[in-house]
Amino acid sequence: MRSEDERLFSMLIYILSLPFPVLGPLVIWLLKREESEFVDYHGKEYFNFIVSYFIYGVISSILVIVLIGILMLIAVGIMTVVFTIIAAVKAYQGERYRFPLVFHFIK
Repeated sequence: MRSEDERLFSMLIYILSLPFPVLGPLVIWLLKREESEFVDYHGKEYFNFIVSYFIYGVISSILVIVLIGILMLIAVGIMTVVFTIIAAVKAYQGERYRFPLVFHFIK
């Protein structure tokens, strides 16, 4: 069973990512990763998610030239918000969440 603090800090990684995509989650992850394997897992998963979806955003931006990129940008934006909310809920429930379509650069 995960402690209340572990679940709270893991959820905050995702919640703070909405107004502050890098700074808020990075501070929590760096401060708590040594204390909690659960927070460390969610921190790594979040940053893999951000890097992967940034790459998808860049590719979509380039494809705007051929018009399909506009739809892809909208899809990536919606997926980013929806998956972040799902991850926050799962983290608070004490579960590990793996984002779909993510490259795992940080192991």
